[in-house]
Amino acid sequence: MSDTGSVPVQPTPFIEIDRARWAALAPTATGALSESDLIRLRGLGEPLDTAEVRDVYLPLSRLLNLYATGTRALQRSTSEFLGESAAKVPFVIGIAGSVAVGKSTVARLLRELLSRWEGTPRVELVTTDGFLFPNAELERRGIMDRKGFPESYDRRKLLRFVSRVKSGVSEVRAPFYSHLNYDIVPSAEIVVHQPDVLIVEGLTVLQPPSPTSNLALSDLFDFSIYVDARTSDIARWYEERFLRLQRGAFADPKSYFHRYASLTESEARARAQTIWTEINEPNLTQNVLPTRSRATLVLRKSGDHAVRSVLLRKL
Repeated sequence: MSDTGSVPVQPTPFIEIDRARWAALAPTATGALSESDLIRLRGLGEPLDTAEVRDVYLPLSRLLNLYATGTRALQRSTSEFLGESAAKVPFVIGIAGSVAVGKSTVARLLRELLSRWEGTPRVELVTTDGFLFPNAELERRGIMDRKGFPESYDRRKLLRFVSRVKSGVSEVRAPFYSHLNYDIVPSAEIVVHQPDVLIVEGLTVLQPPSPTSNLALSDLFDFSIYVDARTSDIARWYEERFLRLQRGAFADPKSYFHRYASLTESEARARAQTIWTEINEPNLTQNVLPTRSRATLVLRKSGDHAVRSVLLRKL
């Protein structure tokens, strides 16, 4: 018999854990970060503090460590069952989310914290920026104004890179992206050497397969994280970050965005709002946000950048 006055509960593949309950899962006095560590790791304008690390990211790093060591044990058991020698296979984590939501800071934090746990001392971080097509190619294709959209990435190269790391290749090279030049640097590379954990961070890492492929990048992930917040909050964070960059990095004559350095504050705000409305928000709503449900875990942020709850996919 049902209560006709009740609202039916919609089924969900996630367990929602509020911040207080999640924080209670944190191990004590393990992997603490110093203030200098936080200064080095926090993103531009993100008020990251020791409480946020203790309450949110220490429990998350422990959970990821458990997943990684458990996956490694399963791999060994499977190899024994098949009568094969067990090869070292890195545990691959994908981190997705909007521009300005703080996913890069999350990735850096987890790299730092995971490397302090026994069983995952070697942690490498690669961003998908290095797999954007060079600006000249984007211009040739007429999609320079869609940089960051799925079609602006060399998805085949990215798939090959992660596949080679996942296969245990001893040395795998990735392109290097310069935020100062806003372009790929042809003479520079990132080299990954058989890590225990590989973190892949980027806007589109949870995208489904492209029309020309049966394999999605996320098929190679052992765990994935989506950093979530209200769109209005992200828009505000983007504008604030743009203003900080305009007063800082854009002042460098070598910066691709040096042309914005002389704008007044009101002009800079207007320009940031235009870029958000015409490029970043459409990419978020069309391509990034729809992948949230594909994640293993979702970090839900409040308007002050603090994580207020965690959604963990049910096993």
